[in-house]
Amino acid sequence: MSRRTHWTHRPDRTRGTDRTRRAAGAVTLAVAALTASLAASLTIAPAASAHPQNPVPPPGSSPVCAFYDGDAPTVYGERGDRVSQVQCMLANRHYLPWSALDGRFGPQTFLAVQRFQADHPPLAPNGLVTEATWSALWHAGPSRTNPLPHPPM
Repeated sequence: MSRRTHWTHRPDRTRGTDRTRRAAGAVTLAVAALTASLAASLTIAPAASAHPQNPVPPPGSSPVCAFYDGDAPTVYGERGDRVSQVQCMLANRHYLPWSALDGRFGPQTFLAVQRFQADHPPLAPNGLVTEATWSALWHAGPSRTNPLPHPPM
């Protein structure tokens, strides 16, 4: 008899297990629906442009150049934050177009440095960003009224 009593309660356990399974299934279904919804919202978001553009500041404003704070020599062929700082400061002073900011000290940056140096005696227009050129860049205001066109490469 005790066996029979034991078996009579077994269907209750089975029903409880079925309830648990149904509840777990409902939770799994809800999580799957939420995941699908989230995935769909992420795929709808517009993709970033393959060609990042340098923002052009509004007229009359000068963006803060915060790539580098120093005066170490910076020369043709270098890359990195020092070059980005030089380029940003030259763009603020209208010696370099904003589209030329790429962190690479190439021919366009070299010519812009030479033009800046020529306009700020006693700097020698040699294209080398020395301590004296850094000082002039840090202290100079806008010197040209229009950005220069890209020079031929």
